[in-house]
Amino acid sequence: MRRSTTPLLAVTLASALALAGCSSSDAADDGEAGFEAGSEAGTADGGQLDWAECPEDVAAPGLECATLDVPLDYEDPDGETIGIAVSRLSSEEPDKRHGVLLVNNGGPGGQTLRMPALLEEFGVPAEVLETYDVIGIDPRGVRHSTPVTCDLTLADHPTNIPLYATDEADVAAEAERVEAVAEKCANSATADILPYITTANTARDMDGVREALGESTVSYFGISYGSYLGSVYTTMFPEQTDRVVIDSVTGPQGWDSEFARGFGEGVQDRFPDFAEFAAAEHETYGLGETPEEVEATYIELGEKLDAEPSPEGYTGQVFRQLTFDQLYYDENLPALAETWQALDTGEAVPEPEVDPEAAAAAASSDVPPDNYLASQLHVICNDSDWPEDVATYARNVEEDRERFPLFGAAGANVTPCAFWPSQPAEEPVEITDEGPSNILMLQNLRDNATPLAGARDMREALGDRARMITADQGGHLAYLKHDNPCANDIVTEFLVTGERPEEDVHCEAN
Repeated sequence: MRRSTTPLLAVTLASALALAGCSSSDAADDGEAGFEAGSEAGTADGGQLDWAECPEDVAAPGLECATLDVPLDYEDPDGETIGIAVSRLSSEEPDKRHGVLLVNNGGPGGQTLRMPALLEEFGVPAEVLETYDVIGIDPRGVRHSTPVTCDLTLADHPTNIPLYATDEADVAAEAERVEAVAEKCANSATADILPYITTANTARDMDGVREALGESTVSYFGISYGSYLGSVYTTMFPEQTDRVVIDSVTGPQGWDSEFARGFGEGVQDRFPDFAEFAAAEHETYGLGETPEEVEATYIELGEKLDAEPSPEGYTGQVFRQLTFDQLYYDENLPALAETWQALDTGEAVPEPEVDPEAAAAAASSDVPPDNYLASQLHVICNDSDWPEDVATYARNVEEDRERFPLFGAAGANVTPCAFWPSQPAEEPVEITDEGPSNILMLQNLRDNATPLAGARDMREALGDRARMITADQGGHLAYLKHDNPCANDIVTEFLVTGERPEEDVHCEAN
């Protein structure tokens, strides 16, 4: 039986996903206060950044902020400008300083201004932080950098990860919903800057920041979508890059329709990790005594909830989407098993934990509440020319349901990009092997969000420019996310000394 996502179920989906991963939980951070170009955060002055205090929500010991005005349209460099928010955490050991390290935490749409101050908490060794002034940039359209909006509510569009379709009618219903989302983007308060929010323009902004810093080259560390941004930057500005680390790597095409279809393959890669965990804990969760039985439970639960949602509003779509998100990180697996158990037994589903301070900040923010999802849509829809024929998505859903039965019917489904109000302003940047050999890639073998297949495609595109480290571990993000000295030490050594393996390296599980 086909069921569309009602407003109640859409809110249930958003609430459920707040427990997990990157696709929707990052949106919960959108509620922090922004600042305008020229405010207390400082402005660019004659090509130099005027460092001052950071906005209250970003402020951290040692962190400075500034704003750089850049062209909205680089084809019209003397025309309208927008503000790009920049932060800096300076090295505390000037004698050890090698240069600057630009960072990006992915999304697209993820705010990065506070990321330099979080690296130590993340576990980045002191020797890395001593080697660089770490630079965070909220990409154009994101949060503190002239934020965009589509004026969306959670009921309009709770996530940019495509939703599971049980049949062709589901695809048609989803097409109707996401067409309305694209129309809201076309008529939003920031629609005039919509066509210019692209990865290529963000890369140009990054090079403007490099110039304003007075640096001839910059190093870079980017995760998830940030791997694609870094690859685009070092393709467009190869001689301006020093040491480049990209972690959890997209394919060389970025987030286009084929990348979205890759979520199906990613779940097939990653799901066995959860199935083994749940089977080992069968006495606790009762989801199956073997990994095969756990997979059968997944299929049965999805079908049961397709027919009749739980009292809390969990449909089959919500259940599969939550599973996808919780697979991002190993620490989420017990909570995922608890949710499955509740849905399987009819008990109350555990409610997501809500940070009251974050909720209060969201309510008082000047940043549009949909900024994460909206800015992400702007980038992925502007970067690539997505299929516009709904029948194409229906065919892809049926094909991927067979190829990747756990999540293929979601990854291949239609998104707002099929109805996007603008065409790509330029051809996608072609990632090539032209340029210095200074890129280090790091990839988990079993990543549901950026599957190994895409990383291998990126490795082939970069050729001798790159070396790739694969780690026998699961989930999203690799560097310091797992206790794997082989993988972690190679990245740290490269960032600190520039020394990189002569060949690709495979790191066994620790």
